[in-house]
Amino acid sequence: ALQLESGGGSVQTGGSLRLSCAASGFTYSMYCMAWFRQAPGKEREGVARIDDDGSTAYADSVKGRFTISRDNGKNTLYLQMNSLTPENTAMYYCAAVHGVRGWCSASWTRWANRPDVGYWGEGTQVTVSS
Repeated sequence: ALQLESGGGSVQTGGSLRLSCAASGFTYSMYCMAWFRQAPGKEREGVARIDDDGSTAYADSVKGRFTISRDNGKNTLYLQMNSLTPENTAMYYCAAVHGVRGWCSASWTRWANRPDVGYWGEGTQVTVSS
């Protein structure tokens, strides 16, 4: 299985980016998907999650600015990020999990430091300058 993130880059405060995560090697539509991020010197944290039924959840810090979506026909996960601030600077990772109790639930952010569970990409860098 493989996941490949793209779409990262450098933008100024207030700008937008759209991240993509292309998956292969597993039955994508059955998987719970999420975006995590890790800023320099900080722990990895959850950003947004989307279930196999399309329901979503967001970290409080990104609600109203970020939108997670998925295209099962293209096996691709997206993260639309608007009104970016320097605090959003981080390496962004996509993750896919199926059949793990508690992963696709209200406690999903607790899995941020468990890249051994599910399929994770290598990350894409987002840098926001002031």
